[in-house]
Amino acid sequence: MGYSAADVPDLTGKTFVVTGANSGIGLEACMVLAGRGADLVMACRSAEKAKSAVERIERAHPSAKVVVRSLDLASLASIRAFATSLLAERPRIDVLINNAGIMAIPRTLTTDGFEMQLGTNHLGHFALTGLLLTALAAVEKARVVNVASQAHRMGKMNFDDLMGERRYSKWDSYGQSKLANLLFTFELGRRLAKQHPSIASIACHPGYSATNLQSVGPTMEKSWTGGIFTTGNVILAQSAAMGALPTIRAACDPSAASGDYYGPRGLFELWGYPTKVSSTRAARDVAAATELWDRSVDLTGVDYLRSPG
Repeated sequence: MGYSAADVPDLTGKTFVVTGANSGIGLEACMVLAGRGADLVMACRSAEKAKSAVERIERAHPSAKVVVRSLDLASLASIRAFATSLLAERPRIDVLINNAGIMAIPRTLTTDGFEMQLGTNHLGHFALTGLLLTALAAVEKARVVNVASQAHRMGKMNFDDLMGERRYSKWDSYGQSKLANLLFTFELGRRLAKQHPSIASIACHPGYSATNLQSVGPTMEKSWTGGIFTTGNVILAQSAAMGALPTIRAACDPSAASGDYYGPRGLFELWGYPTKVSSTRAARDVAAATELWDRSVDLTGVDYLRSPG
C-alpha cells in the first residue's frame, strides 16, 4: 500500500477551492476532502451540471460543507467575477487546486482570443491564482496545487507562435499547456519563497486515469477515435479515484513542500499510489518560466509577485 485517502488528516476548518470539481479527478478529490471535514468551494463552468456531483458527495458525507460557484476559465471576466465574489465571502483560503483542463481539441479560442488549451489549462489558472493570492497569504500554511500531466514530456513552449495561429496541432498544444503548468508551478514557488514563504506551490499528475477528459476532443470532431479512448479507459486506465490521489497528497500531505511534483509510482507513472516524481529539464528551465510568466501577465492583465529587480 501507499499513500491513500486514509492518510489524509482532519481538515475541519480548512477551505479548499477546486476548479473543474464536478467530474473526474476533481470530483474524486472533493469526495475525499469532504469526508475529512474540509470546507469545499467547487468552481465549475456550469453550476447546473455540478448539482449531481454535490448530491453524490452529500450522499457519501451527509455533513459535507460544499458550495458550488460558477467559473469559466476561458473567460477573464468570469475569473475576475468569481474571485471578487469569493474573496468577499472567504478572505482566507487554505488550498487552491487548479484542476480543470481540456485535452487535444480542435483549435478554438477563449472569450479573450487565447488558444483554448493554453487559455484554459494555464492562463485561466495563472490569473485565478493571482486574484486569490491575498486569501492564500492570510493562511499560515497555504498551498497552490497545479494538476499537470505526463504530456508535459512532449511539450515545447512555442513563444513565437504561442496561440498556434501559424500552425496548430492539438497534441502539441496540449503538451505545451501541460509544460506551462509545471513552468508556472516552479516559478510561482520561487517567487513565493521570497515574498510569501508561507504559501507552497506544488504540482501533480494523475497518470492514466479513467475520466471524460479523453472524450472531449473526439466528441467535438465527431471522430471514431473516441471509441478507442473509451476502450482504453476500461481496459488500461486506473480509476479516477486512484488518479486523484496525487492531487490529494499534494494538497494534504504535511510533508509536501514547494517545488514537489507527485504522480503514480507504477510503470511509466501510469498507475499506482502517489509518490514524488521527476519532470523534464524543460519544465525546470528558469528562463522559459520567466518568459512564460511575463507573457502571462501581459495576456491576462493580472500582475502579481513581480520578480525582484
